[in-house]
Amino acid sequence: MENEKGKIGIGTREIVSLQPAKVEIISYNVVMQQDRQKVDIGEKVVLTCKHPDKDETIEISSVSYKKGKEIKTSGLWFKLDEDGLIPKQSALANFLVFYLFGNLDEMLSREVPTELDEKGYLCIKSY
Repeated sequence: MENEKGKIGIGTREIVSLQPAKVEIISYNVVMQQDRQKVDIGEKVVLTCKHPDKDETIEISSVSYKKGKEIKTSGLWFKLDEDGLIPKQSALANFLVFYLFGNLDEMLSREVPTELDEKGYLCIKSY
């Protein structure tokens, strides 16, 4: 029995990636992430954003921020400290503080710049 998918050739279209630009944060969700074995590994903030070069919304869940003298890129992991607040040293806290957002709701309808991370994906620029 022949596998029909084995006859599919290689396409010629280039993948068009979005260039860094200011995006408007439309909404957000806190979503449980899973590893390859479907084990929960933690919650991540996923921002739904409007990019000026695309009609549909995009999702961004990472941020580049300054930690000491280095620029770090990290997921927007949602964790709470023992007081039930976002930990002060987390990437999420750095993002919120940089843009003077007191909480996640305050970032709605606001514009923030993006940049490409080392894998070529858009992330929020927070430095």
